[in-house]
Amino acid sequence: MAFYELRQYRILPGKMDDWVQFMEEVIIPFQVAQGMVITGSFRDEEDDTAYFWTRRFENEDERKELYTAVYKSETWTNEIAPIIPDMMDTSGINVTRILPTPRSATQ
Repeated sequence: MAFYELRQYRILPGKMDDWVQFMEEVIIPFQVAQGMVITGSFRDEEDDTAYFWTRRFENEDERKELYTAVYKSETWTNEIAPIIPDMMDTSGINVTRILPTPRSATQ
């Protein structure tokens, strides 16, 4: 059964615009090129340090395969990951696996 990850990040004060641009121009295109299915990218309407995004996986095997393709790649480790701490509090990452309900449009 397909499932989603709801990923919640704490962005450093004053860095949200830079973070959104980095996500939309670098991280999301890179991950999609590796096979990730990104279903949404969101910023909190009132809290300028709260960022959320969602990814969809068909099953656990696919998730493991895609994690390896993304996070073990030279591009991620050498080019993308070193930039992230300048914009995000990496200790504040929260990942929740969520399942669509039977009548959900995301089913």
